[in-house]
Amino acid sequence: MNRTARYAPVTPALDEPMKRLELPVNPGTPLLWALDAVRHGDAAERLAAAVLDAEEKRRAAAFRRETDRRCYITAHVGLRVLLGSCLGVRPADVPLRREPCMSCGGPHGRPVTRDGRIHFSLSHSGDLALLACAAVRVGVDIEAVPRPEHARELTGVLHPTEIAELAALPEAERPAGFARAWSRKESYLKGIGTGLARSLSLDHLGTGPVPLSHPVGWTIHDVDAPEGFVAAVAVRHDGGS
Repeated sequence: MNRTARYAPVTPALDEPMKRLELPVNPGTPLLWALDAVRHGDAAERLAAAVLDAEEKRRAAAFRRETDRRCYITAHVGLRVLLGSCLGVRPADVPLRREPCMSCGGPHGRPVTRDGRIHFSLSHSGDLALLACAAVRVGVDIEAVPRPEHARELTGVLHPTEIAELAALPEAERPAGFARAWSRKESYLKGIGTGLARSLSLDHLGTGPVPLSHPVGWTIHDVDAPEGFVAAVAVRHDGGS
């Protein structure tokens, strides 16, 4: 297993008929889609009424900003199309549920397919969305590189070694380094199901061009993203589901 490999996500056409998709033969290799609400938004809007469930439609309608609503619809329509293509069902019929929350036990934990055959994760930032499917637990995250002052404010939440790594970088390179660490951590935390309830200071994943270490049972990969963004995917590789 090449732990330093980068992944390049596929950019689908939502308004074209989807063929049945097969997950990669290697269960530790995720299937990744990248969507852009500017490019895919019109197609997603046309599909939304027939594809999204009542809760997804309620959430979409609750957004105050049109750009946020459009990105949500694009991401969730895209996710249902992707899962439906993998499962061989209509997007509207994709069977979804949520696991109990790992922090409080409530019914708002990690989203999963009901039969557990395919694991998935979704992330969006700005107009961009990143989706992943795999035969094992998986998490993805995409982040806009923050402004320098925002990176400085948040750096203290990282692992002590990552804080030292950022301090050693030229100041102009620190926001990108911070974003790389954050996206790697959040992809992992989504994969294990805790989200940001688990402290970002506990895991050292690195701020440099490639992840320096990997949590036990998991592999973190960087994912190609447009200029001004970084992305990562975390995949479980110890045989657990």
